Amino acid sequence: MTLAHDVSGSGSPVLLLHSTVCDRRMWDPQIAALVAAGHRVVRCDLHGYGDSPVPATSWSDAEDVLGLLDELGVDRFALVGASGGGRVGLAIAARVPQRVTKLVLLATALHGHVPGAQLSSYGAQEDELLAAGDVTAATELNVRTWLGPDAGPEVREKLRQMQRHAFEVQLAADPEVGPVPEDPDLAAITAPVLIVSGRHDLPDFREIAAGLADRFGARHVELDTGHLPSLEDPAAVNALLTDFL
Repeated sequence: MTLAHDVSGSGSPVLLLHSTVCDRRMWDPQIAALVAAGHRVVRCDLHGYGDSPVPATSWSDAEDVLGLLDELGVDRFALVGASGGGRVGLAIAARVPQRVTKLVLLATALHGHVPGAQLSSYGAQEDELLAAGDVTAATELNVRTWLGPDAGPEVREKLRQMQRHAFEVQLAADPEVGPVPEDPDLAAITAPVLIVSGRHDLPDFREIAAGLADRFGARHVELDTGHLPSLEDPAAVNALLTDFL
């Protein structure tokens, strides 16, 4: 099943993978800057988000994203992944290191990470609200959790719409069906890496960022944002991306 996607611009390809509290609309503030810098920008919705439905059987996000790129004729590409999209990006970069030219990870998640107290508490609250059928409260929990104190009302509303839609898509699907867990060999990754985190994010993601920066010998930039720096401080993120890519 082809993932819903957009392609903008021409030049060296850049793949954008969204956070799993968002969909491909989270990259709206980045498109013009990347196109102006001479890139062909591909952004897609992972299954269960945006315009990509949940399949009838389990799937591999990494395989499906690579399948989309093959359909588009994209061989080598830079990859930018946010949160859960960063986790998928790590799997892709480990699976096909010869195809990934650069890797940018924004507040990335990481396979095998054991959640800390705050992340565990958030997950339990979300599960409880969804089990009670209170999608509105679960959505507001995510808006409070994932955005920093300086995020404006437009950003909060955009996240609210994306998260609410994701809940609606996923709750309508078979709860027994989901993505196949990826366990990438990070030692296989050869692309230069840039790590970005948010000062107001949960400790888990700041710790993951610091650990991956050490592992890859990568530059680690911490911005004055929450979990979604590309939405909360697009000017800073756009400058980092265009310079690194």
